[in-house]
Amino acid sequence: MAISFSAVPMTGAGLQSFAAMVSAALVSLALMHSATAHAAEPAAGSSVDEGMYVPIGGIEQWVTIKGADRKNPVVLFLHGGPGDAWSPFADALFAGWEKDFTLIQWDQRGAGRTYGKHGPAIASSLTIERMVQDGVEVCEFLRTYLGKKKIIIVGGSWGSVLGVHLAHKRPELFYAYVGFAQVVNMQAAIAASYGKMLTMARDADDQPAIAALTGIGAPPWNTVKKWPVFRKWQRTYQAKLVTAPPASYKLNADYASPAEQAQYVEAEDFSFEHFWGMTLAGPLMSVDLPALGNDLKTPIFMFEGAVDLTASPDLARAYFDRINAPRKKFYLVPGAGHEPSAPLLELMLDVLLKDVRSQAMK
Repeated sequence: MAISFSAVPMTGAGLQSFAAMVSAALVSLALMHSATAHAAEPAAGSSVDEGMYVPIGGIEQWVTIKGADRKNPVVLFLHGGPGDAWSPFADALFAGWEKDFTLIQWDQRGAGRTYGKHGPAIASSLTIERMVQDGVEVCEFLRTYLGKKKIIIVGGSWGSVLGVHLAHKRPELFYAYVGFAQVVNMQAAIAASYGKMLTMARDADDQPAIAALTGIGAPPWNTVKKWPVFRKWQRTYQAKLVTAPPASYKLNADYASPAEQAQYVEAEDFSFEHFWGMTLAGPLMSVDLPALGNDLKTPIFMFEGAVDLTASPDLARAYFDRINAPRKKFYLVPGAGHEPSAPLLELMLDVLLKDVRSQAMK
């Protein structure tokens, strides 16, 4: 179960707002009294390894906190999908990062254990606006619980959309926004991917691919039935382009039970249905980050796979070039596609250590 730009239903059954907001003070108070987080807070400088449900946006959401030293800067990871939580794979994906950073995994609304806690009852609250506010509340909780002025956010794919929204909405919360597989405009990304695949298929005289892609026609589409065809050939051609070694997706033992894995897949399907929609007119299709404006008060670091067929590196670079930020750097990783590769994550950690950590330790 790799991190993906969108969750394509895997079981065949998947294609079937809360007004209350909790302040940071109330979140902390509720946490201290919750059964899942009743232990006394460790002293500063000690290691931390905790998993808990935190009241966020009117529901309890799953958060894990791991690190060798609580004095280290905090990194909040914003997973993709939107239903593809990183928690089950995080120990392998980000192995070694915990030495210098306190690592936070958050199963977003509709994903992973958060979905498992609430099921489909939260469907009406699955909006980008609600997800952004959830992100703000998670950040406020982390600042209070861990005693930090600011944190670092790292977002990939859908998480890169959420990350830019957060950087615009509450820049004072962040030392930096770090994005990879950066989505800029959803409609433009799909159109660019379709066009590139069709060109590759024609260059290779790949008749099955040509027939399939011309059969569904160029986007935009108004039915989800065309999506599996598009994704099949996108995955096929992405695999032909990628040469960078993949990151490790070893499953954490805490998430290895059949029930846990079934819950994960159900959450993927649920999120796909509600964020993409049966007519591909869901909230994700309206994503257009340039419409938020070009001025950001948060340092920006972008890491793009040079052969990413899902989130075009050309679109990401053009967007990056328009951004005004206190600091910004763009990195193109040869041979890397949409999924995290080992070289991309190694480079990201190196940049965080050299360009961000020292600022966050002040």
